[in-house]
This record gives sequence, structure tokens and C-alpha cells, in this order.
Amino acid sequence: MSTRTVDIPQEVIAALKKFRFTNRKGTAAISVKIVKSSLSMAVDEEFEDQSIEEIAEELPENHPRYVLLSHELKHKDGRISYPLILINWAPSGAPMELMTLHASSLNYFQQVAEVAKVLEVRDGAEGLDTKAVDDKLLAN
Repeated sequence: MSTRTVDIPQEVIAALKKFRFTNRKGTAAISVKIVKSSLSMAVDEEFEDQSIEEIAEELPENHPRYVLLSHELKHKDGRISYPLILINWAPSGAPMELMTLHASSLNYFQQVAEVAKVLEVRDGAEGLDTKAVDDKLLAN
């Protein structure tokens, strides 16, 4: 018997796995939402070759999302990598019931997505930009 409030269906897990293992250059993201009526997650949108700022503008202003982001990161020693980061998109204007479901499922989603770094964004598109992502990825 599962004690999880929100289910992650197999098709979402497969989409996350495909996203993780796609070899790409540049910035890409996959957005996942919670469907309140079924208490399950669903892929909301996929982004390719858009800037972080453009992705932020596309995300809803009043609904939370989990956004798995692959981003070109330039290290101080000249190396370039494409790490994954989870954006916990939790706008302050979202309905409380949805925010509660979202917050209670964050750790489970993070485990399933197999991502270590999480960037919290509560203040909408202004809070999600290249600098914020780079700072989080370069932090130890």
C-alpha cells in the first residue's frame, strides 16, 4: 500500500528518463504538473532551444510546476557541462490546495527524476534567470 498522495504515472517516468538521457546542446526543459482531479502528475510542456528567461515566461503565473532543466554551464576552468537541475516553480499566487499537493510531492518527484540540485522559484519569471540557475549549479 502506497502512502504517496500524488502518483507519477509510468508515461511521466518514461518522459523524464528520455529527457535525462537525450544528448543535447543548449538549454532544454520538461515541465510536469499535478492533475488535482486524479491526484497524478502529467507532462505539461517540453522546451527546446529556448533561454531560461523564455522558459520562465512560458510557465504559468498561478500554478506550480516541477521543471527539469538541462542547461549549458561554463565552469571557471573552461569546461562546459550540461547538468540537470530541478526548478520548483511555486508561485505565491497559486491556490493553497494545489501548493500543498505540490510541496508534499517535491521529494518524491526529485527522487524519480534523479536530480540533486533544486532551485526554488516563488516570485514568478523574475526569479528564474540564467544567473540564478548558474549560481545554484556552481554552489557546492
